[in-house]
Amino acid sequence: MQRRAYAARATFAVVMAVKTRFFVATFVITLLLDQITKIWVVQNFFYGEIFVVLPGFFDLTHVRNPGGAFSFLADAPVLGRKIFFIGTSAVAIVLLLVFFRRLEPDARLASFALGAILGGAVGNLTDRLVYGEVIDFLDVHLTRGYTWPTFNVADSVIVVGIGILMVEVFFGEEEPSPDSASSETAD
Repeated sequence: MQRRAYAARATFAVVMAVKTRFFVATFVITLLLDQITKIWVVQNFFYGEIFVVLPGFFDLTHVRNPGGAFSFLADAPVLGRKIFFIGTSAVAIVLLLVFFRRLEPDARLASFALGAILGGAVGNLTDRLVYGEVIDFLDVHLTRGYTWPTFNVADSVIVVGIGILMVEVFFGEEEPSPDSASSETAD
């Protein structure tokens, strides 16, 4: 009996380690890629400098965003803005960790997505703590001269991670409820 319990715990620990490895590896890679690209931009571009990569479609442009997505609260008082964005980042980080902890032990894709979102959140939080604002540098030009608001690697991986979670929630396999499983065996 003890051997079975030990084997079950060992199997759970191995599976849990797989989930955790996906999460941690994605988080670390995302955070490093985000911070390395931002350091590169700060060291190699003057503020506002533009480097055309694909004419009419994609540029690298060193800008800073004191606000949130689409410059949300960019004109708010500095102290209030800092408290708001650092506080919401901290809450988001805690919620991501809670959500990760509640994942099934074999939830690799969701672990990957949460690691990416956490890496992006910590990357942008790091900018706010170090520079007082977020460094953005990716410029995509859409049709008729419209340019999407400048963004960074952290923003990109947050969007990709959320997209993966949405696919997982809406199109993932549904687990049978305990009631339906017991009624099937009763027939």
